[in-house]
Amino acid sequence: MKLLFAPASPYSSKVRMAARYLGIALEDVRVNTADNPAELVDNNPLGKIPTLITDKGDAVFDSRAIMHFLHRSADKRLYPKDKEKRTEAEVLEALCDGISDCLLAIVYERRYRPPELVSQDVIDRQWAKINRSLDHLDKSLPKTGKKLHGGHFALAAMLGYLMLRFPGEWENGRAALAEWPAIFAKHFEPYPALRPKA
Repeated sequence: MKLLFAPASPYSSKVRMAARYLGIALEDVRVNTADNPAELVDNNPLGKIPTLITDKGDAVFDSRAIMHFLHRSADKRLYPKDKEKRTEAEVLEALCDGISDCLLAIVYERRYRPPELVSQDVIDRQWAKINRSLDHLDKSLPKTGKKLHGGHFALAAMLGYLMLRFPGEWENGRAALAEWPAIFAKHFEPYPALRPKA
């Protein structure tokens, strides 16, 4: 299987970590979405990453659909069997992906708009959502052990993106959250290599 990805993308990072955890081999193909490469847009009309191309040539997107595809494809479980625990894992993943959405909105506001048109109101609204969510996570981090699930990988990817793009802007007053990546890396050694990178 082939994964079209970008190294800085938290969604790509989440999927790559999950595949490694499950023992699923992926051919990682780095793409630049701004270039609208044919292999990407021909397989995903949205032109978004990550996009998974199966051995049969079928395309699977977005990241959560890919995660559930990987869960069904592996012998190992990516989501708990217990219904309540699975819901907890899926809600954690949704929250972390939502934080990543907000972070990317800030990055894009600053990167793609002329400086005089950058809206501080838009940025402030995104930070309000991010700060509420990070405070919630700091008080209710998931148990992290040998059995990892999709929520763990979403959290690791999102925190990796914060460390990449917003160092020093989120850690204060959130000691548990700031320490979590090091705890996660003890249970998933490939984390430093697979977290979002410039």
